[in-house]
Amino acid sequence: MLLTHPIPPVWAADSGILILGSFPSVKSREAGFFYGHPNNRFWRVTAAVFGEACPQSIPARRAFLLRHGIALWDVIAACEIVGSSDASIRNARVNDLSEILNGAPIERIFVNGKTAQRLYRRYAEPLTGRPAICLPSTSPANAAWSLERLIEAWRVIAPKGST
Repeated sequence: MLLTHPIPPVWAADSGILILGSFPSVKSREAGFFYGHPNNRFWRVTAAVFGEACPQSIPARRAFLLRHGIALWDVIAACEIVGSSDASIRNARVNDLSEILNGAPIERIFVNGKTAQRLYRRYAEPLTGRPAICLPSTSPANAAWSLERLIEAWRVIAPKGST
């Protein structure tokens, strides 16, 4: 069954970076916002990068992203997926990133993990003409990366001199 991405992108006219995941997990779809699984480290990692407390509510998370010039969305608009398994994604349809890329001064695009990188390269990069920098996945499935290692790797998202 084809699932459609239920979460709108977060971005503003002054967003300078775009972070893309693959497709929302079951927990994120249930929560109605990105990285809703309590064991996903995205919010802890990004908060640490910017020296802030981890935002807990959806409004606090949205405000955190916008305060730091971060646009957030996913590569895939619709797909067949088993549970939350990125490896099971089939019949993917790409999100149209042009509204964000034309409406904000996006200087850098990052992808959260190798699956998002593969999907971006296959579906989105041919349309955008812009490469994305792959960061290690914040998913709990990426157990090889400790929270500390993730924070260090993700520091590249912060503007120089901001951390």
